[in-house]
Amino acid sequence: MSALVAAADHVVSFHYTLKNAEGQILDASGEAPMDYLHGHDNIVPGLERALTGHGVGASLQVEVPPADAYGEKSGRADQKVPLSSFGGGTPQVGDQFAMRDPRGRPQPLWVTAVDAKNVHITFDHPLAGVTLFFEVAIAAIRPATSEEVAHGHPHGPDGHHHH
Repeated sequence: MSALVAAADHVVSFHYTLKNAEGQILDASGEAPMDYLHGHDNIVPGLERALTGHGVGASLQVEVPPADAYGEKSGRADQKVPLSSFGGGTPQVGDQFAMRDPRGRPQPLWVTAVDAKNVHITFDHPLAGVTLFFEVAIAAIRPATSEEVAHGHPHGPDGHHHH
């Protein structure tokens, strides 16, 4: 059994099930575990903190409040964008897009509704304001490569190519 633990600059592979307070499954890792680079903001902060120091085989139940997950709802009203701005395609509720903020940084946004003339968007993540309940089992841990640390995310077995 490996003596490695979830720590900065390590790739952690884990299985998870994510539920809301009502017990509804919101997401799950499925057959293959999810990999993330610890210490590089690859997963929500509250879950990463909870995994820190745990080794392979650890199973945890972690409650992550909105402040340590996707934040609280902003309270801002949805924005309306003319449907014609989408180049003939019709976005679907839940679709995610990115726009650039005034400083040129990508700003994610989500579609909340579509009507005959407009697409309604929000800058709030769909899970903003939601307390998350994770069931996690750590499957593997390995030191990250220098390339992975430089890029800030894990690479698959065949390496990684930026397009």
